[in-house]
This record gives sequence, structure tokens and C-alpha cells, in this order.
Amino acid sequence: MVEDRGQFSSRLGFVLAAAGSAVGLGNLVAFPVMASKNGGAAFLFIYIGFVALVCYPVMLSEIAMGRKSQRNPVGAFSMMAGSKGIWNWAGKLAILTPFMIAVFYSVITVWILVYLVYAATGNLDFLSQSSAFGEVTASPSLFIYLVVLLALVFFILMGGVRHGIERLARILMPTLAVMLLALVLFVKTLDNAGAGIAFYLIPDFSKINGSVINAALNHAFFSLSLGMGILITYGSYFNKDDNIPQSTRMVAVADTSIAFFAGLMLLPAIFAFDPNINPDDLSTSSVGLIFNFLPQIFLSMQGAVGYVGASNFATAFFALVFFAALTSLVSIIEIPIAYLVDEWEMTRKRAVYVQASLLAVIVIPAVMSLGMVEPLTSFTSYGGGVKSLFDVISDVFYETILPFVGFTVCIFCSYRWKMGGLSAELAVGDKSYVGSRLEKYVSVSLGTIIPAILLLVFVNTVATKYFAVNLFGI
Repeated sequence: MVEDRGQFSSRLGFVLAAAGSAVGLGNLVAFPVMASKNGGAAFLFIYIGFVALVCYPVMLSEIAMGRKSQRNPVGAFSMMAGSKGIWNWAGKLAILTPFMIAVFYSVITVWILVYLVYAATGNLDFLSQSSAFGEVTASPSLFIYLVVLLALVFFILMGGVRHGIERLARILMPTLAVMLLALVLFVKTLDNAGAGIAFYLIPDFSKINGSVINAALNHAFFSLSLGMGILITYGSYFNKDDNIPQSTRMVAVADTSIAFFAGLMLLPAIFAFDPNINPDDLSTSSVGLIFNFLPQIFLSMQGAVGYVGASNFATAFFALVFFAALTSLVSIIEIPIAYLVDEWEMTRKRAVYVQASLLAVIVIPAVMSLGMVEPLTSFTSYGGGVKSLFDVISDVFYETILPFVGFTVCIFCSYRWKMGGLSAELAVGDKSYVGSRLEKYVSVSLGTIIPAILLLVFVNTVATKYFAVNLFGI
């Protein structure tokens, strides 16, 4: 009996699920700070430009590959190439990458869950202490939270595409948007919030350089779930009659809008409670900001709204971040599950159990590498520093590999599948696509400019991350 792969119930279901996979920690924390440190609105303009001119065509390609093949990344590359040669390995890389990112994301999400519980139970003063994060990451109780998180994630995935992934997105994505807008409105009422808004929105083009441009593209690529196999897999669940270009635009707009409004929430809050803050001192690391810096900012609110009010704001923020992380984590883990169902012909139930077991085997030592076990904490060294197992997973799969996978998608669609095949698939559900300016732009750029940019970003990231050499010289 062939396992029913499932399908999204509607285009809205696909858009919400794809947006749920895209919206994550980077949107809510890293993007606002990257923008504030790198020219404010000037960075935003560059970011939007990359989303429209580089990321959008790659998104179209990945979704079209998935819908055409009705398979996971391995099946999509192999079936459409007509063989299991080198393209089969490209597909396997697009399976390994989300699996390892799921390890990284599981650890981060567990920390968020712990902070959410602590904030909700009146322990904001503990979280604001400089030693809190180290105590949390080294506590054996972390494994209890890990079990709860993985049980929730795999319970959702057991429900399948429509009753698991889509249902979660339909509940959490509107909830996330409403919560974010409510927090934005609240922050705007605070004294000195206008200084944060001005710093965020007034462009300063003098801060734009090669490194900033590289960071903007890297962030846009990760934020939109490109290079992870997510959009190929979600494309395989997309209705044959629906409009890919229009749906993809909606996902890109939703993702970028969440990032923009997160800046309107985060930067004014920081400036309101620390008017003398130097944004250049803020770390663009989501980990450092969420777990070390922001609890101190939230605690400082008690002078204006009392300890309970400050705790409630912190609880709302951590709930917001947890929802974003949960939808992303579910999306990431779905990719290897789809691979097991398609290529190994497992039932979905068995594939979920197998994936849960494999993930636990890697997640547990990753959790232990943050101060619990010394050999895992000092796992290796490169780029001028000692790296834990968690750091290695983050650096290789979260920071480095995604542009390269995107590069393989561009080359495959342009020179193996051919642009005619891609255009024909994108025209299904959108008869106006053929002959449009979009088709002409995608046809020209996907095999030339875009892969060249992605390859350059990949090479520079490798040089910077592992050899401490910035090819841009900055």
C-alpha cells in the first residue's frame, strides 16, 4: 500500500505553512539588530532588494521542483534529472542540512521554552542575572523540557500535512502576528521609544560595505527557508492548480513584514529602557540577545509598569519567539520525514518514530556540549576559537551550507531541468507567467547572476568562519 503523502487544503494553507517555516528567531531578533547596526533603513532596502531579485527566483524554483516531482528533495533531483548521479547527492545534501539544522533549532527552542516558563512563573529577576543562561544550559532539568518539546513537535508531525503542519500554521501564524502588533503598540507608548524608531528607520548609507551586503543576503536566504529542502517538500504538497508566483510573493511579503515589525517592537523597547545604549554594542546573535541582554531590558520595565507588568511583557515576548521557533522546527523536521516516506516507503507513523529517534541521538550530545561535558564543550577549534559540538553544527549547517544548496538548485533548474521546464511548471495556475517580465528576469538571472552571487557568499562565509579571512577585506 502506497502511503498518502498528504496535501495542503488550500493556497492559504500553503502560504501560512511556508510563512511559518520562514518566520523564526532571525526575523524577531537578529534582523532588527542587524538593521540598526548597519544603516537602519539603508540595510532594509538592501535586504528587500535581495529578497526580490535573488531569493524570490530561488523560491519559485524550489517550489516548482517540488510540485512537478511530487517528491522530497532527493526524489525531486533524481526523478527530474532522470538518474541518481550527482544530482542525487545534491538532494541528499538538502536532506542532511535540515536534519542538522533541526538539531541546532531544537536546542535553541528548548532554551526558549525554559525562559518562557521562568518568565511566566515570576522569575524574571533570575533570568536577568548574567549567570542565568549558563545555569540554564548546564542544568540536567533541561532534558525534561527537551522531552516535552520533542513530544509536542512529533505529535504535530504525526497529524500529517493537513491536520498537523497546516493546522498548526493556521493557529499560530495569525496569533503570532496579533501578538507582535500588540507589543509594537505597547512599546510605542513608552518614553524615548521614538529614538529607537528613528535609529531603526532613518537610512545611513555610510555603514553599507561588502560585509554588510554579504550578511544581508545570507540572512535573507536563511529567513526564507531557502537551501533547506523545505520549499521543495512543501511544493510537493501544493495543489497543481494553484498559482506559485502569487503564493510565493505572499510568503516573502509575510516573512519580511514580520521582520520589519519586529524591529518596531525590539529597538524602541531597548532605547526606552536604556536611552544611552550604543547599538554597535548589541550582538547580532539571536542567542546572545534573547538569553543574555533582553531579560535585563524587560526587568528594567518594572519602574514603569511594575514587576508583574514587566514579567507579563517578558512572557508575551518569549511566547512570541517560542511560537515562531515551533513552526520553523516543525517545518524543518518534516523534510527528512518526507524523505523516509517517499524513498524508503515507510508509513508516516514509522517515519516520525525513526526521525524522532535519530534526532534525539544528535540533540542530546548537542545539549550536553554547552557546559555539561567538557570533551563536547571543547569539541574542536577553527577560525581562531574553540568550538563546541553545538557550535560546529550551527556554523556548518546554519551559517554556511544554505547558499551552496541554493546554488545547486539554480544550476539544476537552468541547465538540467532547463528553463523551459521551469517556466511551464510556473505557468500552471498562472497563465500570465509565460512571456511576462518575471519569466524573462528568472530565465536570465537564475543561471548567471544569482548562482554567482550565492557561490561568492558561500566561499566568503567559509573563508570568514573557518579561516578568519574576509574576502571583502573588511
